Amino acid sequence: MFENLTDRLGQSLKGLAGQSQLTEDNIRDTLREVRKALLEADVALSVVKDFVEQVKEKALGQEVLQSLNPGQAFVKIVNDELVHVMGDANDGLNLAVKPPAIILMAGLQGAGKTTSVAKLARYLQEREKKKVMVVSADVYRPAAIDQLETLAGEVGAHFVPSSSDQSPVAIAHNALDEARNHHMDVLIVDTAGRLAIDEQMMDEIKALNAAINPAETLFVVDAMTGQDAANTARAFADALPLTGVILTKADGDSRGGAALSVRAITGKPIKFIGMGEKTDALELFHPDRIASRILGMGDVLSLVEEAERKLDKKKAEKIARKFKKGRAMDFEDMKDQFQQMRNMGGMAGLMDKLPGMGGMMQAAQDPAAMKQMTHMEALIDSMTPKERRNPDLIKGSRKRRIATGAGLDIPALNRLLKQQKMMAKMMKKLKSKGGMKEMMRTMQGMTGGGQGGGMPPGGFPGM
Repeated sequence: MFENLTDRLGQSLKGLAGQSQLTEDNIRDTLREVRKALLEADVALSVVKDFVEQVKEKALGQEVLQSLNPGQAFVKIVNDELVHVMGDANDGLNLAVKPPAIILMAGLQGAGKTTSVAKLARYLQEREKKKVMVVSADVYRPAAIDQLETLAGEVGAHFVPSSSDQSPVAIAHNALDEARNHHMDVLIVDTAGRLAIDEQMMDEIKALNAAINPAETLFVVDAMTGQDAANTARAFADALPLTGVILTKADGDSRGGAALSVRAITGKPIKFIGMGEKTDALELFHPDRIASRILGMGDVLSLVEEAERKLDKKKAEKIARKFKKGRAMDFEDMKDQFQQMRNMGGMAGLMDKLPGMGGMMQAAQDPAAMKQMTHMEALIDSMTPKERRNPDLIKGSRKRRIATGAGLDIPALNRLLKQQKMMAKMMKKLKSKGGMKEMMRTMQGMTGGGQGGGMPPGGFPGM
């Protein structure tokens, strides 16, 4: 997410290096590039104008702090303004009402409402420890009710049956009775997709909202629609008492215009952001963390939180012990790491949150790199447990057997063996005095210093 904007802003901000003070002359060109970068990211024009004006006002004449150079000072100003535009801080759900707290989901057809209902139900159950019930009031799309029932089963939420011959208000009232009878904490009501210009459909959802008085009315919007997302959200905000926005499909949006426009145009906070199709791919929207990602500074806090939820701690501890002892990482460890990486959203998911790795995003998403990882796993699967634990055994006929079993050739296996040896050397360097600095220099050489560099062919060092 935001790869294009990150790259453009990074190039723009380089122009201030070496200046002793921020002045109108030396920031003029930079601001022009920032403006272009935002417009190309499909940020709404009104938002871009206000953003650039605010940055200019705060930057002009500002004395550079002793600990900062002008480029860093300007980046901080841009960062602070990005955070402000997107809402300053996360605005969580307000569920402090008499149970069940009702959440009404609204939005356009195809925006991902039904999937977002399931994601939100899972989030509330797993992280907020709430008892959640869901119901579909979409009486126009027969498959919608079945889809929600299937998703509810996947995430373990209680499902209330409904049918297309009922009215949305009747469905919601019935679900509310069920939620009370079963002592639910939260009831999430899915609705039919509608166009803001469809007066009859908008009147219907207005009536539904008035009938059940939800604690939260969330607008679900597809990030890939760019600034149109913000304009549509404004139309819904005019018709409904929206309390917030869920931005979906953000993992497929390299521009980021919707994230930067929705809050400014509607005045409604983005509460959640969808970063994938799986039901666990829903994150709280933290403006400061998103701004950090946009400026290529990563999002380590989110990465740590995700690791706490998704990583196998026993396997992580086992590898950590090997690091401390300076022992080589074997193929069992490598296979475990591939699995952990997939749980964390793959290489691209990690790069998006690591500081200075923006330039490697394209390489991480390269189909050739992904294919290479699949080949590596196939080769490891073709080994015996003894061979995985002791790679030095892999010679001669063993190589032929492993390569044939994976459907690959011996050179592919040789590249994997070389990769394992390089990782083993790195782990030994970590144990030696000054080893961390030496290893970081090695990694920077592989990645081009993290600024616009790329992975070696195949996506991994030495491959």
